[in-house]
Amino acid sequence: MKTRKLNAKTIAFIGMLGALAAVLMFVNVPIPFVPPFYRLDVSELPALFAGFFLGPVAGIIVTAIKIVIYTLVAGTSTGYVGEAMNFAGAAVFVVVAVLIYRAHRTKKGAIAALTVSSVVCSIVWIFYNAYIAFPLYTKVMGIPMEALVQMGTAVNPLIKSELTFMLFGVFPFNLIKHGVTSVITFLVYKKASNVLRGMLGIED
Repeated sequence: MKTRKLNAKTIAFIGMLGALAAVLMFVNVPIPFVPPFYRLDVSELPALFAGFFLGPVAGIIVTAIKIVIYTLVAGTSTGYVGEAMNFAGAAVFVVVAVLIYRAHRTKKGAIAALTVSSVVCSIVWIFYNAYIAFPLYTKVMGIPMEALVQMGTAVNPLIKSELTFMLFGVFPFNLIKHGVTSVITFLVYKKASNVLRGMLGIED
């Protein structure tokens, strides 16, 4: 299926979903086994909807809108590193899921798309955090990696080094985050899609 062409309705739709994603980013909860700067939200949900309807580019745009709105309202406490990490992680998760689903537009295809994307992105994010995100964060914020590891150890005794931080902190956090988002998407997408398809005048 080809990516839908943009018109006034689809542009408004993308903007609405971007704003909704920003709101959902504010609705977050801590996870007991990782430091408090990791918080669970389902802000990728609107981007998945946009991607499933309009293609991966639309999902990326929704993710970008989310980050811009959130940063304008809340500012940054991470020197924009956290926001960049959020954008990159969400974009990869959404694009992988959308590409698989749009090649297999069935219930099984949706399950496979969301499952594969959740697992693959969670694994990839171990290396992204270890070699890009964490080194950049420690440099920008002037916080040594040892201090971050200690923050992890305080809430999770399995975290004793940078490696165990990735294995027992970053990986399960992302797996849970993407998993929760995937389950909600699977449960509500089909019902909501009929209404939204009518609003946008989209035919399968």
